[in-house]
Order: sequence, then C-alpha cells, then structure tokens
Amino acid sequence: MKTFRKALLSLSLSALCWHSTAVQAKAEVQTWNTNTVTVEQVFTADPGIRLTMEQIMADPDWLGRQPETAFWAPDSSAVYYQRKREGSELRDWFSRPLQAEGNGELVKLAHWHQMGAAQLVYNTDRSKAAYVFEGNVFVLQNGELLQLTRSNNSHSRPQFLLDGRLVYQQGWDFIAYDFANGSHSEIASLKTEDAPKAPAVPKGYLAQEQHKLIEFVALQQRNQSERYQAEQQLRQENASLAAAAIYVGKGRQIVDASLSPAGTHLVLATRKQSSRNEKDIMPNYISASGDILAQPVRPRVNDFKPEPQKLILVDLRDGSQHELSYTSLPGYNEDVLADVKAENAKARGETYKTAKVIRDIGLMTDWYWSQSALRWHPNGQQLAVMLKAFDNKDRWIATVDLAGKKLQPQHRLHDKAWVNYAFNDFGWLNNSETLYFLSEESGYSHLYTKGLTDRNAKKLTAGTFEVSNPVLTHNDQYLYYTANVSHPGIYNVYRLALASGKTEQLTNLLGSTEFTLSPDEQKLLLRHSTNLLPPELYVADARPGAALKQLTNTVSEEFRKLPLVAPQVVAVPSSHGQHPVFSKVYLPADYQQGEPRRAVIFNHGAGYLQNSDLGWSGYFREFFFHNLLVQQGYVVMDMDFRASKGYGRDWRTAIYRQMGTPEIQDLVDGVEWLVKNANVDRKRIGTYGGSYGGFMTFMALFKEPELFQAGAALRPVSDWAYYNHPYTSNILNTPDIDPIAYERSSPIYFTQGLKKPLLINAPMVDDNVFFQDVVRLVQRLIEQEIIHFETAIYPVEPHGFRQPSSWLDEYRRIHKLFEQNL
Repeated sequence: MKTFRKALLSLSLSALCWHSTAVQAKAEVQTWNTNTVTVEQVFTADPGIRLTMEQIMADPDWLGRQPETAFWAPDSSAVYYQRKREGSELRDWFSRPLQAEGNGELVKLAHWHQMGAAQLVYNTDRSKAAYVFEGNVFVLQNGELLQLTRSNNSHSRPQFLLDGRLVYQQGWDFIAYDFANGSHSEIASLKTEDAPKAPAVPKGYLAQEQHKLIEFVALQQRNQSERYQAEQQLRQENASLAAAAIYVGKGRQIVDASLSPAGTHLVLATRKQSSRNEKDIMPNYISASGDILAQPVRPRVNDFKPEPQKLILVDLRDGSQHELSYTSLPGYNEDVLADVKAENAKARGETYKTAKVIRDIGLMTDWYWSQSALRWHPNGQQLAVMLKAFDNKDRWIATVDLAGKKLQPQHRLHDKAWVNYAFNDFGWLNNSETLYFLSEESGYSHLYTKGLTDRNAKKLTAGTFEVSNPVLTHNDQYLYYTANVSHPGIYNVYRLALASGKTEQLTNLLGSTEFTLSPDEQKLLLRHSTNLLPPELYVADARPGAALKQLTNTVSEEFRKLPLVAPQVVAVPSSHGQHPVFSKVYLPADYQQGEPRRAVIFNHGAGYLQNSDLGWSGYFREFFFHNLLVQQGYVVMDMDFRASKGYGRDWRTAIYRQMGTPEIQDLVDGVEWLVKNANVDRKRIGTYGGSYGGFMTFMALFKEPELFQAGAALRPVSDWAYYNHPYTSNILNTPDIDPIAYERSSPIYFTQGLKKPLLINAPMVDDNVFFQDVVRLVQRLIEQEIIHFETAIYPVEPHGFRQPSSWLDEYRRIHKLFEQNL
C-alpha cells in the first residue's frame, strides 16, 4: 500500500519571479516563495486501482458530499453548513459546535429559523442582531429570538435606524418596527407610477364646451377635485396615516434604493422599463408535455441596449425628490472609445471626428456583483455611491452632498480596456468619515482609504498580488482580506491594522483558503482545499500563528484509496511577453522513459478564471479524467493562459479586442514546453475544453492548424455577437461600435483553417452559450466542404451538464478522439 500526504504538492521553482506590469511609475516586484504548511491528511492509496470512466463521471456523491454554504452561529460558538443529501438535489443544514467532534449534527427543519444567517445586521451598540429566514424577519436580543413578521409576503434587507427602530423591506415598501411599542409602520413606499394629480378640465374646444353645457360633467369634475383636496388635507393633518408614497413615474424600473440610518433621506436609482425581445427564445425539444417549448433566454450583445439610470435623492421629511446629476464626475462626457471608432470608420473608408458624448451611467450593480452600490455611513449623514459607465471604461466612487443635493466625486478608476467586475468592494470606516475600497489602478487589486477632504487616496497594500474580500471590524481596528502573496496559486488570509498600517499573515496554508470572520471577531471560519483535497471547514483564532482545527471530514473512503497524481505547477516561459504562464502538469512516474509521450492540453472555461492554482478545482471531473490519462501514459497540461484570474490587470486585459490571440500564443508556448521538458511528441498532442475552453479549441484548430492533432470543443462560443452583453461588451465593446473586434475574435470567421479532427459537443438547452452557436458553425463547415469534424448533441442538458450519463457519453467521445488521433 502506498501512503501519501493529501495536500502535499510538487512545485516547480523555475521562473517563479513575477514582475509587476503596474501602471505606476515605480514597478512593484514580488518574489514568490513556497514557505507554506500543509493540512495533515494522510490517506492510504491503492496503487493497483485503475480509474474508469464510469466511476469518475458518476454522480459526484461518491466523493463524499463536501460542505457548501457555511456561516457562523450568532454567538460564535458553532458553525452551520450545508451538505448535499445523498442521492438527491436537496441540501441539509448541519450544526458543528467548535468544541465537539465529528461532522456535527443534522439541524431539524423545525429549527432552521433559529440558525441566524450569513449576514447578521447589528444595531449601534451591537446588542441586537437581525436577519431574514424564508422571507421573514427575526431579531436576536440577549439570547432571545423575536420573530417580527410571519407572512407569505417576502421581506428583506433589515437595517437598524439610529433611533433604535428596525426597518425591513417588502418589495419597495420600507417598514419600521418599534421595539418600544411593538408597532409596524410604513415610512416610505416607492411606486413605479405617475403621481396622482388634482383633476383638471381636459384641454380642447369640445371638452371645454362639454363642461360648460352639461351640468352632470361639471358636477363630476367638482366632486373629483374636492375628493382629491380632502385626501391631501387628511394626510397633512392626521398623523396616524403613513407618509405619502414616492412616485418615480410610469414605465420606470427601480434598480436599487437605500434608506439613511437617520431615517431622513432615501436614495434610489431608476431606469426605463425595457420590454423583452420576443426573439430571445430557446427551443426545448424534450419536455414533460411532449411539446416543443420556447423558453425565454437572455438577449444577445448585438441586441442589448443598456438603459442609463437616474439617481434620485428623496428627502423623507417633506417628500421632495432631487435628481443627482452625473456632470460632476470626471470624464462623464469623454469620448473614451474614440480610437476604436476611428479604426472601424477607417475600415469602412470613412473618417471619424471625435466629440463630447454624454455617457450612459448607472449603479455598479450587475448579475456578477451581489453587493449594494449604495453605502450609508453609520452616522446617517454621508452616502457613498459606486457608479459605472456602461461602456465599461470607468468606475466612480462619489459621495452625496445631502444639503447641496449633488454628487461629490471621490475616486475615478479608468481603464482603456475594461474595469473588472471583480475587486469592487467598498464601504465606510465606522468611526470616521473615511472610505475604504479596492482598486486595480496599480495593475493589481489593492486596498485604499480616502477621507472626504483628502485630495488623493492612500494605498494600504502593495505588491504583485491580488487582494480580495476585505472585511472591516466594527471598531475599525483591522481590515481582514484574502491575497495570493507568496505564489499566484496560493491564497491565504491576512489582516491590516488601520492605525499602524502593519500587515499580518494569519494563515500559512498550501492551497486555496477562504474565510469568514466570526460575529465576535475573534475567530476565522476557513474553507480550505488543495489540488488533491476537496474543500473542508476549519477554524482558527484570528491571530498570526494560531493553531488550525478541522471541523469537517467528509471525503469518502472510496476517494481516499485512489492513487491520484498531484499536478506540478510550473511556470512556462512566454515567447510573447515578459511573464511566464503558470500551468499544471500531470506526469506519469516514468514519463522520461521510452519513446516520446502523447499529451493533452486542457483549456479552462470562463476566460477570467484561475485553474492552475493550488486549490481544489471546480473541474473535478476533468481532474479525474486527467489522472485517467496519466495512468494510460499521457502527459496533461492545464494552463492559466492570458485572460485568467489571479495575475493582475494586464494579464486579464491582454485579450481586449483580440480574444483568441494571446491565449493561443500561450498554447503554442505550452506545446514547446511539453516537447522540451516532458518528453512529449510534438505530433501527438491534442486539446479540449468547454465554454471559453471550447472557443479556444476552435481558435487553436482554426488559426494554428498544425499545433494540435485533434481537439474537442464542448458547449463552445463560435460567434461573440451572439453571447451576452455584460461579459462580451467588456472585452469587445459592442458590435455596432467595434465590428472589427468581433470579426477578429469569433471562430466562425476562421473555420477554413480546420485541418485536423474536431469533436463538437453541444447541449441543446444551454441558456448561456446557445445551441445556435454550434448550428451556425456546423453549417459554415458544411458549406466550406470541410469534413474533419463530428458533432454530438445532448438534448436535455444545459450549459453545465446534470446527468451522469451525459458526462459519461461526452468524455468517452473525447477519450476516443485522443486514442484514435494521438
């Protein structure tokens, strides 16, 4: 029997010096080190076990059902976490007291409302905490649980006011609970309607004559007018009535709204209500009724037109509304796409003349960002707003001058490519009118603070690493955060003392580590994994050098016995830039012996994703597939090509207006590395990947036809004009402005380059990358009389497959492709 330490990884130390590509005048340099510790997990592997496709593509329950969502109990004595129910899509909640042993106990359904929540909301002295369970509001006080609502209406976003009341929302109604008398009162109600007005005599000759000649019509007019005036007088003189509703106009949609802790002001953003495009449908051929269903889906980037937003300040003391102008924002009217427009005009034989343009601006709220872009200071007198231009080139942080009813710019982040959808955390220090925020302006995501009267922001962290997920303590002593300081693929927890500026490393683990600070701010709940160890939960005191205690151990015995190969993380030298391409390499034990090997390069999806880090991969099926290939003598490489997450702004934006060019250059370098360092035969290398990885497979086989001998493109993008707006417009602008970028980046324009066998696997109910992408590309290949391809369709599968039989079929086909052609 062979014993190995589960978390121990082999690291290549070649080229592990990473120099900043920051835009600052003075470059920042960070030398990576691997002085990290491993979580002790000694498993007994059986070297005689041979992986099978049936096992690794089976329902993943066999891995052990690892912890999913997890949060602290309100008193910081225990942790609650979700775990998939075996053989079911349902999830159960477990309670794991810190002082207990084992994986904890199942929480009964009758007690779910007592657990608390991931985000507890505290009053000023932290004597009360509020949360929402199943749409109802609960409050904890002195160990007692008070249920404030019991309704089929959904309530959300509880917040304490400075006067002690708790406000919660029901839709866009703001309702306050008074602990002194137990009453609920509506303090604001937002309506997407026109405000009611006193009846007026219709204009026009016929209407006026009607009122003059017909007494009944005139009487009705008088009655309606008197009724309206009576209602207004009653509201003014009777304090028992709720405040008048706030009308934002018919045909408007509320994007977000936020109430001041002082209860005096409310800020909201609205936009024009857009109707659905009836063309945006997806046929579903396998339905329960037997009919073909036309399911609604998201619009294409070619069709989507973002609506600019109005930012409105409401004074709840008198009900007045004031639109906050964006004209104070630096660059609000710059023609930031002038160069792009000029290039495209020249291609059409035209000349573009730049001019000032009023840019479309709104809150930094999108499908990929769950935080609110409206942040009140705890004193209720200051509001910070995070705004973005819909051309994706600017992000602003501004404060609201409540007295002057205007925006005060505080920070502008401009990027000629696009502003990242990640690294936009921001907020207020609790005890001073000082903002903290993340910014990529140095080339890497770092922490900054800025007082309202300061001219410039103060940079708190520096280096060629990325800071994420900042968490502020209630007394402003520390900012906790995650960063990959020691190595691009190793994430640990740090904290910054705001008074001294001193940074402390709190965890020193090999792999990927996420954290949640306990409610008493004394402990860290950690979700830690390595390349060979799926995520488990741990706890440690929130201080440097604290001992680590494992809370869950869910890995199955079947998994523990597998003789898995830990990938090496190597730095592949780049022939196209000064920075290496960090990559995982899976090597058979005897790879240097005998004739040159077969090899496969895997292309991860999402584009902006990191898969050559040292944590457990979301591509766990691919991880097992790569181990199966290694058992059969293959060498496997998994590259974090340019555009991947974890390596800074310049790495991310290398694909701006040229998707599929830098990444394929990196694949060329990967092939060269394999040939020179891993005893690989250049003529026996294949590639595959899904989603963005499928797009890359297309581009590699079409634009570099001799690089790979075969490729499999799974759920692939073939034409970016058909993909969604939030993702695609960041990188390629929009087709009406920048058709050059779309034609340069879309595989369908390069199909004539296909010379080697191509497998296209396409799910038919994919509402992310539409089946239409494959249909159009296949028709293009047919018309070009290209025969080096075959297509497999999956009628019931969405973008991420759900059925084990589909996974098995797909990977059997991929394996067959490589076996036949490599």
